[in-house]
Amino acid sequence: MNSYRQGWTLRRRVSVLLTVVVALLLGLAGAEAALAAKTRQNMDAVLVKTGPLRVQGQELLNALLDQETAVRGYVVSADRADLAPYESGVQQERDTVGRMNELIGDYPDVQRALRVVEQQAADWRTAVAQPVITTTERDGTAAGQALITDQARQQFEQIRASADALQTEILAERERSADKVYQSSNMLVVLLIVAAVVVAVAGSVLLLSLDRMVIRPLTGLAEQVREVAEGDYQHHIAGSGPPEFQRLAGDVDAMRQKIARELAEVREARESIEWVNSQLQKQAEELTRSNRDLEQFAYVASHDLQEPLRKVASFCQLLQRRYAGQLDERADQYIAFAVDGAQRMQRLINDLLAFSRIGRLTTGFTEVDLNKVMGDVAGQTEAARQYADAELTWDDLPVIRGEEPLLSNLLANLVSNSIKFRRPDVTPKVHVSARLVDDEWEITCKDNGIGIEPEFADKIFVIFQRLHAKDAYPGTGIGLAIVKKIVEYHGGRVWVDTDTAEGTAIRFTLPADVEAATAEAGAATGEEPAGVEPTGDASTTVTDAGDPETAAPTVGRQPDGPPGTAAPGAAPEHATTGGMKETAR
Repeated sequence: MNSYRQGWTLRRRVSVLLTVVVALLLGLAGAEAALAAKTRQNMDAVLVKTGPLRVQGQELLNALLDQETAVRGYVVSADRADLAPYESGVQQERDTVGRMNELIGDYPDVQRALRVVEQQAADWRTAVAQPVITTTERDGTAAGQALITDQARQQFEQIRASADALQTEILAERERSADKVYQSSNMLVVLLIVAAVVVAVAGSVLLLSLDRMVIRPLTGLAEQVREVAEGDYQHHIAGSGPPEFQRLAGDVDAMRQKIARELAEVREARESIEWVNSQLQKQAEELTRSNRDLEQFAYVASHDLQEPLRKVASFCQLLQRRYAGQLDERADQYIAFAVDGAQRMQRLINDLLAFSRIGRLTTGFTEVDLNKVMGDVAGQTEAARQYADAELTWDDLPVIRGEEPLLSNLLANLVSNSIKFRRPDVTPKVHVSARLVDDEWEITCKDNGIGIEPEFADKIFVIFQRLHAKDAYPGTGIGLAIVKKIVEYHGGRVWVDTDTAEGTAIRFTLPADVEAATAEAGAATGEEPAGVEPTGDASTTVTDAGDPETAAPTVGRQPDGPPGTAAPGAAPEHATTGGMKETAR
């Protein structure tokens, strides 16, 4: 039996204990209910039956005495009025007997005593009262008094004795009912005490069982888990108690084993990571050395290489001016090729230097008003816009955090590209706008130029990628790569909106101060690192093939290329707040 019970689950054990307790309590409750009903019945007998019966028994005796007194008075006075108490006593006797019969159904002894009194009263009226009344009415008071003998008096005394016996019987029944009430009350108290004892014993058993079946196994399991938590991952966790706790211990031990395996894997991974970190450290040192070499190369490219190029270009231009037309046509062509090659090499070196300096030479981020930047861009691209009869407009732009030279270079490249890749016989129009999207400013540079095919939308931001021959649209093919690098340096992204119906729309994002933007209808900033020179050809190339060419000219410098290329820069004619417009005609 014990071995079987050891296999019981905790739920089953608790359920059995509660079932037994509930059964006992229900049995006790049923017994108490029965006793309570019986007690109430006995209380009714005492209060509702025997109590009123005693009063009615006394009233019956009083009615009989009234009859006897009235007969005596009438015999003396022969006055008919003296018989009124007799008649009322007879009526009262009948009424009282009727009420008593309603209450004595459960008391046969009382019924018999009442019948005796009732019969004796009837016999007395027949043998004594009626003859005395009749004789007095017929023969006078003396004859009536002669009938009231000792025997008549004794007969009435028997009635009084029977009435006393009736009262005694009623009192005995009342005492028996009161005893029953007392006994049932005592039994009810005993049952309540037994119920309290059952609850106390059941609670004690439940507490002891919980201590043995729940608290001790859980405490032991917690101690073992604590040992594992302190680092002893090889400690086996064994369970005790009900099957639920044993299964719980098994699950916890399985988790411990899994953690131990994963820790072993983590140690191996850590060793591998440490080895990789050491390799990365070596690569970082190698990259640092390589960056120093690149910086040295940039210095050489910007100084040592520029000098021979300038000399070659200068002397080629001298040859071209001095001997133009003096040599044959092929010699003039060769000289023109040499001059063009030297100039393009200078622009390419400048563009590469500008691209390499982005994010490396920095003056730090400040608050930059893009409206002011657009004014500078308009000045930089004025010559190109006048040549192309281009129109540059912009909406009210935000204030952002950034480097102003870089942002100026960024917008100059985009505007110049828009002017360069214009459609023939169509007045170039470039518009710059901004809108707040979540926590970023989305800035758009839109033109009515030749457009770009969607399949080339990503290719135009790759360095040295050209979609047109340099004879059609001059430039180094690095302008939009500079745009992308500047945008990403400021934490944004740039793309071509391929859903534009006409021309090209290049969009880029810059982080925004949301609170300031909502309070002032837009806020964004930017600043470019010192020493960054804008490219010599700032233009967004948006053609049928979608080739962007960019080169940001310095202030007052026209982008390199044929007279047909132009770089944008102006102000909006339909500005929302403080809008500006600059139109070159």
